[in-house]
Amino acid sequence: MKPILEVKNVVKQYGNYTALNNVSLSVPQGSIYGLLGPNGAGKTSLIRIINQITMPDSGEILLDGERLNPGHVGHIGYMPEERGLYKTMKVGEQALYLAQLKGLSKKEAKEQLDYWFEKLEITGWWNKKIQELSKGMAQKIQFVVTVLHRPKLLILDEPFSGFDPVNANLIKDEILELRDKGTTVIFSTHRMETVEDMCDYIALIHKSNKLIEGGLNEVKKQYRTNTFQVGIAPHNFQGLLADISTKFTTRQANFKTLDDELKLEVDLPQGHAPRELMQYLLQHGEVTYFVEKIPSVNDIFIQTVSQKK
Repeated sequence: MKPILEVKNVVKQYGNYTALNNVSLSVPQGSIYGLLGPNGAGKTSLIRIINQITMPDSGEILLDGERLNPGHVGHIGYMPEERGLYKTMKVGEQALYLAQLKGLSKKEAKEQLDYWFEKLEITGWWNKKIQELSKGMAQKIQFVVTVLHRPKLLILDEPFSGFDPVNANLIKDEILELRDKGTTVIFSTHRMETVEDMCDYIALIHKSNKLIEGGLNEVKKQYRTNTFQVGIAPHNFQGLLADISTKFTTRQANFKTLDDELKLEVDLPQGHAPRELMQYLLQHGEVTYFVEKIPSVNDIFIQTVSQKK
């Protein structure tokens, strides 16, 4: 898939501290791309460079095949973790002002704001001041002013912070719809369940270096352990436990099922097919649960970062 954003060998230093060490990334067009890493990893430095808030010491960034330049500001939408709304200004007045900074005429801005305010059911907030809104309400306004100029590239830093579950789900649906209409989304968050749910691609930065990049499923395949979670109602409980330990590496498992069966995690030796394990289990009882234990993004994150300490 064609990349909309290419980060090529970017280095950023602050005095003797290296924030980004020769980092290269490729963000496919029309995707949701999870930018992951512990606090202090270098994510914010990279996001600030993409937004031209700061410049790299070396390396380059291409947007849609062109070297990043001031004219690209209107093609990028950025919602920082620390929100930047003026608390004493009225919502509508401020939204119009910010939209025009992004290159929209007053007429275009008003049309887009009417569309988004109606869509998110916030039309009654136009004359309210930001300081009169709850954190979640202000968050909705921040989201609107970030997307209303229809950016090619949307950068969201912890976009669900401050939202209750209902509004978090609402914004999630809007992000997915924007992706489906062609917007590329870079998504920085510590909520790994959201990454699992939404991201097509991920990259992991740690201590200024890129450690992982790729399609979510492809990354997971690299970390798979050929481990299966099985539930079985055995013909002979003790007999199965004694026999299975001679053929496979097993341990007790704690996954949730509705039945009161024997639950095990079984490591399948390299070169053996899952059907061999299934056939073995069927000889010893009724199999009620059989699924490969796929590593979660959280598992991959912890394992990779822990190995690099």
